[in-house]
Amino acid sequence: MSLSASKYVYTKLDLHTIPGLTFAGVMESVLKKNIPFRFTAPGISMTPFIRDGDVITIEPVAIPLRRGDVVAFVNPFSEKLTVHRIINISQAGYLIKGDNISDSDGRVPFSSIIGRVACVEHCGQKVWLGIGFERIIIAWLSQHGLLPILMRRIWPLIKPLLGKWF
Repeated sequence: MSLSASKYVYTKLDLHTIPGLTFAGVMESVLKKNIPFRFTAPGISMTPFIRDGDVITIEPVAIPLRRGDVVAFVNPFSEKLTVHRIINISQAGYLIKGDNISDSDGRVPFSSIIGRVACVEHCGQKVWLGIGFERIIIAWLSQHGLLPILMRRIWPLIKPLLGKWF
């Protein structure tokens, strides 16, 4: 899907200014028209792959969703709009978790998933690390509780190599 500037909806509205479920409803309505939805991501639960203030583009859900995909969903337990990574898939649903938090969001049914992250932009630059092929490894590390430990140890070494892109 092409993400040309004329074919997406972008909002800089902070999720804190309108209720999360209302924002989720707007996003879902736009995505149902097969139009990508962009917004500025608040929070640090997906750091370092999606950081507070990054612009993320959500595209309509394409089946099958895969382990490692980053999805926007309404958390059925907290009823909050959330953007986190699928770390496991089973008959019971998708096990979803933020990259920078220790607890998962629990099993989420497909019906709660609104869209998939197609693009992340940081300071106007597209960032692909975290949503490319490596997403599978990130999901495995996250599922086993190893991602935060690994990131604390290797991130200081990797970040200078990535320069302005990260």
